[in-house]
Amino acid sequence: MSKLFGKHDFKRMRHPVHLIITAICMFYLGKNSFRNISLILSTAFNIKVSHTTISNWCTKFAPMFDNMRLELLPLLDFDSDEWHTDETVVKVAGVKYYIWFIIDSETRFVIGYHLSPHRDSPQAVALLSEAKEHGKPAAIVSDRYSAYKVPVKSLFEGARHIRVESFKDDISNNLIECFNKQFKAWYKTKQGFSSFASANNLISMFVFFFNFVRPHSALNGSTPAQVAGLNLTKKQKRSYLLVA
Repeated sequence: MSKLFGKHDFKRMRHPVHLIITAICMFYLGKNSFRNISLILSTAFNIKVSHTTISNWCTKFAPMFDNMRLELLPLLDFDSDEWHTDETVVKVAGVKYYIWFIIDSETRFVIGYHLSPHRDSPQAVALLSEAKEHGKPAAIVSDRYSAYKVPVKSLFEGARHIRVESFKDDISNNLIECFNKQFKAWYKTKQGFSSFASANNLISMFVFFFNFVRPHSALNGSTPAQVAGLNLTKKQKRSYLLVA
């Protein structure tokens, strides 16, 4: 996640900030393609913006939003009962990659992700090492894939490792499987990612919007960040642009 490229602010942009924010919201909060967003802006608002320009907006501001994430994370609490982890497949330049996620069960906050062409124990280490910086759960829930076993034991001493099997255990991994379905529904509109760098930027932005911007019906209309303790003043909300 440290290898994000692009802009850290809105300086020297040809279009007004509110238009850029609107287009980005349409991309990350819905299932719109860049061409659809361009068409909507043209037909509904008579604003001419090419789909290529919108694509660039939705990719290049990842470092700016990641800076916001880093500033806000210390205000949140993830010392909960369970974290859930799982991986799913995406295509990057036509090649199969694995995207690994870890989510807090109480807040539904995506604590971290890791994109890799490999599906093995070192990738689980990379994911869990990042997550460890933000708290310590009482238990980590995964499927029975063996790659998680040693990393969980070595990195989260004292935490239970609950390895579930679908339909056969009292505790399920449905929370993160549900998230994976939401992620894949968004991902399908992209028809794959063009490069690793672009994929990393787009996924980083998707996770930011999921955590800090999108209201969740299962959380009574709050964002995961708000449930985790984020409470900003009106001035702070304006400074973070999209944080509700």
